Amino acid sequence: QDAIDRKEKRSETFKTAVHELEVGTHALKTEELGLRAPQWVRDNLVTMCMRCREPFNAIMRRRHHCRACGYVVCARCSDYKAELQYNGNRLNRVCQECYVFLTGHVVLEDREGKHKGILEKGAAEVSGRSLLCGSLQLLDKNGKGGTRGWFVIPQDDPLVLYIYAAPQDVRAHTSIPLLGYQVRDLPQGDSRHLFQLVQSGQVYTFMAYTEELKQRWMRAMARSAVGITHPEEDEDAHP
Repeated sequence: QDAIDRKEKRSETFKTAVHELEVGTHALKTEELGLRAPQWVRDNLVTMCMRCREPFNAIMRRRHHCRACGYVVCARCSDYKAELQYNGNRLNRVCQECYVFLTGHVVLEDREGKHKGILEKGAAEVSGRSLLCGSLQLLDKNGKGGTRGWFVIPQDDPLVLYIYAAPQDVRAHTSIPLLGYQVRDLPQGDSRHLFQLVQSGQVYTFMAYTEELKQRWMRAMARSAVGITHPEEDEDAHP
């Protein structure tokens, strides 16, 4: 009974996870798994396994593609074989979730028992229902370098800025609580569109890629900083 319950839980979790990803990647519907070839998620859109969330590296944790769903996964999470109808029912490398769905076999090792932490929200998932998302650069204290990444203010968590290394990563590498911060505009110099979040000596400096994007981010962060949690369109409709 425990095995049946785990299988049902995994299937429901997988059905929820398989959806149309952002930035142009279309995931297969659950019932289409194995029937036709998936569109692979591009390697450069992720920096970590899309199943276990462990970061990739060049030596010990390399990228692989699940031949059923197209996700980018590590060797451990793709150490399964299943027959795929679109490939003449040959055995192909698949991820654990697809293996369970396609074969009906239960994997006894439980990798889904961990509670999702505050950073364990997929970028594509939260970007699809965000107040604002897009590419920014968070500069270091010297203002010369820093972190380029995918930044998201989710609708269901609008007081926090999540920072991902890539737009389809399944885990944010850091977050910044926005409530109480002041948003400060900085003069444009050397074609750099800069602004800051400032609170009690803590300063974050961001660089947007256009002036229009800078203004949009400043407005969204300023709203979150004072606790406005509904989309901007709602406020326009109710002045």
